[in-house]
Amino acid sequence: MPPAITIENLGKSYRVDADGDAGNNTGARPAYRTLRDSLAATFRRRRRTLKSDNFWALKDVSFDVQPGEVLGVIGRNGAGKSTLLKILSRVTRPTTGRAALRGRVGSLLEVGTGFHPELSGRENVYLSGSILGMTRHEIRAKFDAIVAFAEVERFLDTPVKRYSSGMYVRLAFSVAAHLEPEILVVDEVLAVGDATYQRRCIDRMAALAAGGRTILFVSHNMDLIPRLCHRALLLDGGRAVRHGPAHDVLRDYLDQQLATTAGDDDLASRTHTGDGRARFISLRHVDDLGHPRLAHACGDDLVLRATIHSDHDLSDVALAIVVQTLQGARILTSWTRETNFRVDLHRGRQTFECRFKNVRLRPGRRVNIHLWMATQSVIDCVEHARLIDVTDTEDTRHLSTDPAHGVIVCDDTWRAIDTTPDNEPRTTDHGQLTCSSN
Repeated sequence: MPPAITIENLGKSYRVDADGDAGNNTGARPAYRTLRDSLAATFRRRRRTLKSDNFWALKDVSFDVQPGEVLGVIGRNGAGKSTLLKILSRVTRPTTGRAALRGRVGSLLEVGTGFHPELSGRENVYLSGSILGMTRHEIRAKFDAIVAFAEVERFLDTPVKRYSSGMYVRLAFSVAAHLEPEILVVDEVLAVGDATYQRRCIDRMAALAAGGRTILFVSHNMDLIPRLCHRALLLDGGRAVRHGPAHDVLRDYLDQQLATTAGDDDLASRTHTGDGRARFISLRHVDDLGHPRLAHACGDDLVLRATIHSDHDLSDVALAIVVQTLQGARILTSWTRETNFRVDLHRGRQTFECRFKNVRLRPGRRVNIHLWMATQSVIDCVEHARLIDVTDTEDTRHLSTDPAHGVIVCDDTWRAIDTTPDNEPRTTDHGQLTCSSN
């Protein structure tokens, strides 16, 4: 049986001119231009010709995906994951190479793909289903199942512009999942929705794969990759650096993160996302006196100092520090808005300290620190700001270091409630004599 997907030497480049603009952008041309406008445009074109450069979002990527296989696509921000999925979904054309897909493709690249905000949920089911390739008869036959899975019955005739992001993504995913395509392309949509709904989405994708469907799944949640995917593709800088069993590829990716982030305060080499009005430039792990710490001891306070450089005066900025597992599961979050700590940034540098009290992380673990700041939009985000090892103390040396035993250590007690052997009479709380039967 031929592969469901064949990718050969796939590449996608964008022209970036001297001003940092992508070459694919087009703008409206004014009806009338002065001589000065014409001369300025000529010089701009000449400068772009001389100084423009090509940015390769993907370069020489080749792999196959077999029917019924779930392939996880992983990598850091900017690695080329979304570009790859857009090419496979026919949203954009490749610059080089080819992508052969054998079968009907259903794609969900972002929340509300194919939705019109002014139309109701009911109308958008038909619209989105049609865009994804379903006939009206197919949509009608699966309509009740789509709505039930999305849990939006009460709001079915409400314009989707009034939906929450969770309702939006539930309905969008439900339409795509019930399309039952031969190939399903999913890009990070499970980040929205509660744990119960995410579990249902995972079960739905597993059922599609068991039925012979092929799934490409992009996620930053590394806990999901080995649970859902048979194989994984690791992208780095637009190139495929590893393709193989999901557990092996994931281990290589995590080792790569360890090598680049362990014990380094400076964030200049980290991947930053956001509009860049201000940036995190360092993150220090310190003790009560401000001295650097090499590791976190189970039960101690976790004290982190983030230094920010701002190019602008920014008022009421929200800061967040997130402690995560290496697989991406969030353990702890401190958000300035929740603690009523107001942050106003001025031009230049400033440092803020966050203290997590009595943090009982299981010894032997290693955790990742995620930084985030925003106003109305994200200003800066660093997903792998620092890795911190967790060690034991004199009081916690009895604790297991087995990762299977979890991340957080809580105070717990056990007590026996009923230890009466079988076939012996026992007394109830009311003093009545009862006997157990064989």
